Amino acid sequence: MKARETLICGLAAVRSRFRRDASSIARLYFDAPTSKRVGVMCRALAAARKVYRCVGPAELEKIAGSVHHGGIVAVVSDEAPRVPSAGDIEEWARGMEDLVVLDRVGNAHNLGAIARTAAFFGVKRIVIAGDASAARPGPAAYRVAEGGLDAIEVWCVPAVAPFLRELAAAGFDVVGAATRGGEPAAERGSPGPWALVLGNEEEGLAPAVEAACTRRITLSGSGRVESLNVSAAAAILIHALGARRKGRARARPQMGENRLHGRGS
Repeated sequence: MKARETLICGLAAVRSRFRRDASSIARLYFDAPTSKRVGVMCRALAAARKVYRCVGPAELEKIAGSVHHGGIVAVVSDEAPRVPSAGDIEEWARGMEDLVVLDRVGNAHNLGAIARTAAFFGVKRIVIAGDASAARPGPAAYRVAEGGLDAIEVWCVPAVAPFLRELAAAGFDVVGAATRGGEPAAERGSPGPWALVLGNEEEGLAPAVEAACTRRITLSGSGRVESLNVSAAAAILIHALGARRKGRARARPQMGENRLHGRGS
């Protein structure tokens, strides 16, 4: 798989990448205030004979391509997101490994926020659309994710609808987030692994994607605004789906409890 260079901005995100894979950092640039907080990274880069440098605000902004760099920019060697195979899907289903699928979510800040939420709640992977309009991991997404993009796996599929049908066939509960018309988010959980599908910020789920879902869920609000930002909706729905499963697991009697009740009857 061909590696590519990308930028990671923000101290939390750069530290996260350093902890996960220090060797992937090719060059490191930071401002004077941040220089006091990156000694360990600088020593590691020096030992590897890699470039690290304290630069002025104007140069750091030029390197980052943005004023929103958080005082530090790492140039890293990153692999492009992988395409899941049928074997990958079957393995995820067997392991009851939930995932989030993004149907043309185009804002990098939203991608970063969703990745941070997924990592916080223990969802291991996000699958993004191969569509040119879909956001990819990059400087803004890494900065907003605050390390979340290094705590999860990002995969990519050429077309979302066929992928969702493969998930459903493997036993996933494919749950589409709909602005209206779906069942209440807290109504029921998923007996097997779930895949939460979130649509484009402006258009929502594409019709073919929505049709490929096994069910749709809708968050009810006051009616004063039509919907939530996709990253806010993702946080609520990921928590709701995970909480419903945990609640059922706690309520389900254990084998030892069944035997005890049987002896007392």
